[in-house]
Amino acid sequence: MPMAFLRPSTVDEAVAAMSAQPGSVALSGGTDLLLDIDDGRVATERIVSLARLPWDRLERKGGRLRIGSTLPIRTLERDPDLAGDLPGLYEAIRSVGSVPLRHRATVGGNIARASPASDLIPVLLALGAQVELVGPSGRRTVPLDRFLKGSRSVDLGIGELIEAIDLPARAASAYAWQRVRPSNDISQVGVAVARLPHGDRWAVALGGIVPRPVRLPAAEAILGEELPSSVDVSRAADVAARDAPFATDRRASETYRRRLVGVLLKRALAKAAPPRMGA
Repeated sequence: MPMAFLRPSTVDEAVAAMSAQPGSVALSGGTDLLLDIDDGRVATERIVSLARLPWDRLERKGGRLRIGSTLPIRTLERDPDLAGDLPGLYEAIRSVGSVPLRHRATVGGNIARASPASDLIPVLLALGAQVELVGPSGRRTVPLDRFLKGSRSVDLGIGELIEAIDLPARAASAYAWQRVRPSNDISQVGVAVARLPHGDRWAVALGGIVPRPVRLPAAEAILGEELPSSVDVSRAADVAARDAPFATDRRASETYRRRLVGVLLKRALAKAAPPRMGA
């Protein structure tokens, strides 16, 4: 199949290129897209590179962190304040593939692919991240939880592109995961927890499930407004294991995942809120 490759220099040019031909695909880091094209999972006649757009920046303003969609994950990982300000996001980033892969992969590309096993998406969900989009009708902002529709399915209209991801600049948070081969596999289950500076409760999000990562409101309600006690955590873990929409696949059984999610939730909360864990 003949394929066109475009490298627009402005946002308007990129939107026009994506709009001109249905089925056009945006290229950010390319770590997944190129494999998908090679394996026949994605068929397209036009690739639009975002490499020249001014979206590879990290900005802090008014208590918010704005991550440009083409910023390499490795650049975000090496930010000197990230580990202290958003430890859950930092832990999730370090679980993504290898260092060479993180030099190419981008947060925007990770979100656009919407993999059920994404390590970044659960943390971003728990942090209440917003997705900033630009397209033929202008700009709009969508909560990540609403942006994700299913496996490899997101709320992107024709010609629309992910410009940035917006989230709190600081939050108590943690991420815990389990996989067969830590450095070469994807997570069987990932559990993210976060408590926003002005939030009224802990957020809990899960990855490694179909059709997409989700929040668990019932478990969140048990954890409540204060630092959780070990009793609260055990109850929330039981509810999470019961309510999580797990399934059996080639990487793990539903039964194993339900047992695992409770363990990982306890580990994540022990990292994010240690003071009362023994209460």
